[in-house]
Amino acid sequence: MSQNLGQQLIAWRRELHQFPELSNQEFATTERIQGWLRSAGIEPQPYGLNTGVVAEIGQGDALIALRADIDALPIEEVVPVEFRSQNPGVMHACGHDVHTSVILGAALLLKAREKTLPGRVRLLFQPAEERFGGAKTLIKAGALEGVSAIFGMHNAPELPVGTFATRGGPFYANVDRFDFEVTGKGAHAARPQEGIDAIVIASQIVTALQTLVSRSYSPLESVVVSVTRIEGGNTWNVLPQTVVLEGTVRTHNDAIRESLPQRFQQLISSIAEGFGATAKLNWHPGPPALVNTERWAEFSKGIAAEAGYTVQHADLQMGGEDFAFYLHNTPGTFVSIGSASEFGLHHPGFKPDESLIEPAARYFSQLAEAALREIS
Repeated sequence: MSQNLGQQLIAWRRELHQFPELSNQEFATTERIQGWLRSAGIEPQPYGLNTGVVAEIGQGDALIALRADIDALPIEEVVPVEFRSQNPGVMHACGHDVHTSVILGAALLLKAREKTLPGRVRLLFQPAEERFGGAKTLIKAGALEGVSAIFGMHNAPELPVGTFATRGGPFYANVDRFDFEVTGKGAHAARPQEGIDAIVIASQIVTALQTLVSRSYSPLESVVVSVTRIEGGNTWNVLPQTVVLEGTVRTHNDAIRESLPQRFQQLISSIAEGFGATAKLNWHPGPPALVNTERWAEFSKGIAAEAGYTVQHADLQMGGEDFAFYLHNTPGTFVSIGSASEFGLHHPGFKPDESLIEPAARYFSQLAEAALREIS
């Protein structure tokens, strides 16, 4: 059975990988997951979702949840494999195809033991993690109702296969997005004195924003400011009137997070005004920091050791995860499982080692059953 299970899960992962879909567009992915669950005798439940799947295994009052994310990224794949993405410009560059196949595998294993389970396991195949909206959609639909504990995973390309890591308390960061527009005065590139150069001003702001990290907050605090997009002008000999910038801020300290929008506005406005320009900031709060329940983090480590993993204490992560929304409602824990990819997450060359899938599926089936016994 082990060989057949591993082969089946890899086949499912490769099919998902070939046909990736962006956040809230996972219609074919949803149909595939529903079909695979039904083929195992697991009937999806009607939660009124446009995309995503919720299903349950077992019976009784005790209830825990396992979550996988199902969406892909707007990235053109460069991995030379025969099952590479068939959807131009879209790729499972974060490994959500792996996460989905892992929880599908756990579902098959739990279904085989359904009569002896000391409760119910709710399976959440969540859309739109990359847009940080899918978890809130499932919570609003009622998918967490009655759940005593929830568990999820992310593959970790920096860790070897067979390695497991998590930590109690803060794990992933607060995530915020910003954009702002610098408005100067357009002019001929040969006569810059007749204009107000928005590109020069934007460049000054990009450099100055880094002082918020290096000179405004303690070096012992975790703060990252990254400008990820700058757009201005459309030809070589004209100074543009406006430049638009976009980026992200990551923190773990909530007080620092709350202070940053005002600090940003003060800094960009003062620089822009010093050149005779204006700058308008838009701030977009994302998911909060992911904070694991200490009890369940230690519990998950113990099950991982029993399952044969090399268990590590995880470092703080500056990445974001909308699993955080679940943990703000329900106790639980989020874990990392090594995927040993040469290229990291969100890279067009990302290639996780598929041998992690079956052991991870067995781990989550063990974790689910043990957690049910624990809360029963």
